[in-house]
Amino acid sequence: MRRKIITALGLWLGVAGTSLAQSGTTNPVVVELYTSQGCSSCPPADSILGKLAGRDDVIALALHVDYWDYIGWKDIFADRAYSDRQRAYARVAGARTVYTPQMIVGGMDHLVGARPAELDGLIRRFGGKAQPVTLTLQRSGEKVRLRARSTTPLKRGAVVQLVRYIPRQSVQIGRGENAGRTLDYNNIVTDWKTVAEWDGTKELSLDLVARGDEPVVVIVQEPGPGPVLGAARLR
Repeated sequence: MRRKIITALGLWLGVAGTSLAQSGTTNPVVVELYTSQGCSSCPPADSILGKLAGRDDVIALALHVDYWDYIGWKDIFADRAYSDRQRAYARVAGARTVYTPQMIVGGMDHLVGARPAELDGLIRRFGGKAQPVTLTLQRSGEKVRLRARSTTPLKRGAVVQLVRYIPRQSVQIGRGENAGRTLDYNNIVTDWKTVAEWDGTKELSLDLVARGDEPVVVIVQEPGPGPVLGAARLR
């Protein structure tokens, strides 16, 4: 459930087994890939994302859409929520159609197809910018303590999002456009949820539940979806 968070919340209860991730004024660049196992044009883009997955300066996330499932192969990672998120980006951009593969960098720039040179340029440009939100993540067991600060009040507000992903999995495709192929997928998003809304006027302190050993990502972003204001990850 979304909650309006203005003041610090709660006390950090765990100290044993703690891991820490902190972003400075320059945050990792968030790259979202909208892809599908049923799309024959997607494997090159999936491969590009795989190369980004190990970089510390990039948070690369694969969101599998469900609108290719009708052609004979149901993507085992697909979720309608990811299709809806891609369509929301399209509405903000004034686009009438969504495509796969599509990458969205920093919540702003859209790339259709596998275009590594342009993608590299965008990552460099976004990576060189100081972002307003600084995040610190600290994990103990199934709890993650999030702290966020903004250098300025966020006039449009922000949504705080918790993301989980599987680092890598290979899939044998039985039907559809990629029938007979075994494809490797990286940073496969399994859950993406809004955990708070925040105006940036005061430090945000929030305890989150993150069961299992999947990596944890927190993304602070203008509504819309709009520009990413800050992001951090615990692998």
